[in-house]
Amino acid sequence: MTVIYKINEFFETIQGEGAFTGQPSIFIRLQGCPVGCAWCDTKHTWEIKESKKIIATQMLNKLQESEQWSALSIDEIMAIVNQQGFQAKHIVITGGEPCMVDLTPLCTAFEQQGYSTQIETSGTFEIVTSKKCWVTLSPKVNMKGGYKILASAMQRANEIKHPIATEQHINDLKRLLKDHQITDTPIYLQPISQKKRATALAIKTCIANNWRLSVQVHKYIGIE
Repeated sequence: MTVIYKINEFFETIQGEGAFTGQPSIFIRLQGCPVGCAWCDTKHTWEIKESKKIIATQMLNKLQESEQWSALSIDEIMAIVNQQGFQAKHIVITGGEPCMVDLTPLCTAFEQQGYSTQIETSGTFEIVTSKKCWVTLSPKVNMKGGYKILASAMQRANEIKHPIATEQHINDLKRLLKDHQITDTPIYLQPISQKKRATALAIKTCIANNWRLSVQVHKYIGIE
């Protein structure tokens, strides 16, 4: 059976967050997410509307963010990588919420071609991917969609990258770590919207807990 992925964006850039900050990467942004984060900067990926379905060339040539998406097979995705002449050897699958679908075939296909793979997920859906895939879990607690963080997602995470702006966000994270007995996974705090107060709070908390800071470098230097 041919596996089809609904893709909103497909581009090459520098990873600006978490453990792979600075890594040249090919981003594959999937369409669809019911989690409902208030501060989400990709709300155009939330809904899957058949009326917004477009062909791959139109998706690749979009000049601005939109709800438009393309349905692509793994062979078509691999062909785009070759046709676009991308140089990066690291694949980042994001969304939306990528773990709404089985990512094993896609990640495995890339890994067989010598790529490393990474997914960015909210932890609210089962993570189904290859064993080699690096899982960045950005836990979304008490969001509008009402989804809970799954224990299996917390255990699978290779890093936990938590957006914060208030002490409550930090308390939510500490509760999650305690409830799921997470002790060795690297923790990154990411100030929401690059606000000075949030950044100062993140720095203070990282020092106090021996965590790490993720500042969304791509936004500071003005790239996608």
